[in-house]
Amino acid sequence: MAGPTTAERGARQQESSGPPLVRKLGTPRLRRIIILALALVLLGAGGVWVLYGSQWLRVERVSVSGTRVLSSQQVREAADVPVGAPLVSVDTDAIETRLRAELPRIDSVDVVRSWPHGIGLKVTERKPVLLVRKGRDFVEVDDEGVRFATISTALRGVPLLALETTPSSSASASLRRFGADRLVREAVRAVGALPAAVARDTRGVKVRSYDDITLELSGGRTVAWGSAEKGSAKARTLVAVMKASPDARHFDVSVPTAPASSGS
Repeated sequence: MAGPTTAERGARQQESSGPPLVRKLGTPRLRRIIILALALVLLGAGGVWVLYGSQWLRVERVSVSGTRVLSSQQVREAADVPVGAPLVSVDTDAIETRLRAELPRIDSVDVVRSWPHGIGLKVTERKPVLLVRKGRDFVEVDDEGVRFATISTALRGVPLLALETTPSSSASASLRRFGADRLVREAVRAVGALPAAVARDTRGVKVRSYDDITLELSGGRTVAWGSAEKGSAKARTLVAVMKASPDARHFDVSVPTAPASSGS
């Protein structure tokens, strides 16, 4: 029996090898894809090792900035940054949470990675706008009404807040209705609305009720402020009244459209 002809052998060879275009392009393209994939795998593995396994990018120092009362050491101890750990693995949110819990004086903190070896703690401390007496000590209150620290000595330039809560006073009713924290916040609002010159002269704030706030100024002068509402209007009125009656001892701006002054 005769074997396959030359044409038949050529046809079979072409069928087994695929179309000429596939033979020409398929193999080099596949090789490039494989090489590229291997390169990406190696690059990714190398990057992971550099970030997590090497000694090149680990925490070696913790810097602190922005402190006024707190010491850098206090902040570092409360932050408890894992020195020696891979920098990329440091949980910055956890550090911020620890700082705010351990040090209530901190209003906000920005925890940042400082490549290749540092963690930076940028602290903003609360600023006291009022003091509340607590036995022999004083509690600092910030501009949001937050009581954040207890100190043994009163601060110069920070007014002392007194909540007059005798059983027969209207403050007792306000305390029951609003609570001490709300009355403290109302006092903070009143102080925050004061003109700068008056704020510097303010020595104390008395709260008898929600709508009965009195400011005690230097020289024995007083200002009946009323409630904390309409603070801007009361501030403008107070400046005008004090200018018109420079020798007065008592000022009433509880109704800013009908101010009064008395004493000399």
